[in-house]
Amino acid sequence: MCAARAASGGCRVLVLEHNDRPGKKIRISGGGRCNFTNRTVTHRNMISQNAEFARSALSRYQPDDFIALVDSYGIAWHEKKLGQLFCDGSAQQIIDMLVSECRRAGAEIIYDGIIGTVSKSDRFTVAYNLPGRAEVAECDNLVVATGGLSIPSLGASDLGYRIARQFDHPIVDPLPALVPLTFDATFAARFADLSGVALEAEVRTTKATFRENILFTHRGLSGPAILQISSYLRDEPGFVIDLLPDADARAVVADYPSEKRQLRSVLSQHLPQRLLDVWESPLLTRAVNTIARRDVESLLTSMKQWQLTPAGTEGYAKAEVTSGGVCTSRLSSKTMQSSIVDGLAFIGEVVDVTGWLGGYNFQWAWSSAVAAADGVIQRRAC
Repeated sequence: MCAARAASGGCRVLVLEHNDRPGKKIRISGGGRCNFTNRTVTHRNMISQNAEFARSALSRYQPDDFIALVDSYGIAWHEKKLGQLFCDGSAQQIIDMLVSECRRAGAEIIYDGIIGTVSKSDRFTVAYNLPGRAEVAECDNLVVATGGLSIPSLGASDLGYRIARQFDHPIVDPLPALVPLTFDATFAARFADLSGVALEAEVRTTKATFRENILFTHRGLSGPAILQISSYLRDEPGFVIDLLPDADARAVVADYPSEKRQLRSVLSQHLPQRLLDVWESPLLTRAVNTIARRDVESLLTSMKQWQLTPAGTEGYAKAEVTSGGVCTSRLSSKTMQSSIVDGLAFIGEVVDVTGWLGGYNFQWAWSSAVAAADGVIQRRAC
């Protein structure tokens, strides 16, 4: 995206891609259909040590701008819940579109280019290896768009962080984000048999609340709501799940004196039976009219305020993105340019900006790419 934009502005552009094909992570996104943006993206959907950093780029290149590009290529798409946009066909269509944009603008792409060293005197010098030979490229502007550590099987590496550190850029410690959570042996002993059970719930920390499905796994919890909240656990050890988001604890049971069914039977209208079978409370097997109202409400409150502290995550292999990265304190929010090294810019996931699940990270990629490209074009004009 950055290469096509910069080349269309008159810049001579070379893309060094270390994989043998472009866009491997795009190809698997959205179940192979690429959730390429979200209608409602703003900086408030981004997590960063500087909560305002993404505002400028996202306001200048918006979802409608990318949708217009997609439409210009005749790519059919559809909208799912919560503003998420997907290709009707394959994610490969988005990759082909971006490559076509580069070709149309005259940007060159080299594949299997393994970066060796990066240095700078008057210009940047990038030494890289191709199959069977070594090459060197020189440039006035170097844009680092290397992504994070997520999904190493697709070629993820720490190259971007190494380049940043080389030029004395601070780094916010990278962590797996949008990632399933794991729990201790006690949790596993109680809930492991629920693997595959999903239900809608509200999940929250002090900074964010998400209402979507949660999914029990062999090692812990996953599902959209869990992936979302995982990005907020850098500074908070735990979170709260409301298993009954549509129910008031005092109103789940309509008529206490005449309700002769077991409490478990009443709650099965709201929760999966398998979850109720392993929820540890002797009240569940008693008739409701034999239980004090306050005890029922106390149990329901515990279900609405289920406090959990994960032991860890499923790691970068299962993480959709990487949180943290190149600190925004030394980057321009308008051009993504470094304030330490003239001509150096960082964009996308390598930067300490992490979007929500649902197309937000793609929009940050497009918007930060355009911001950097426009910055390079402006530098060239000067």
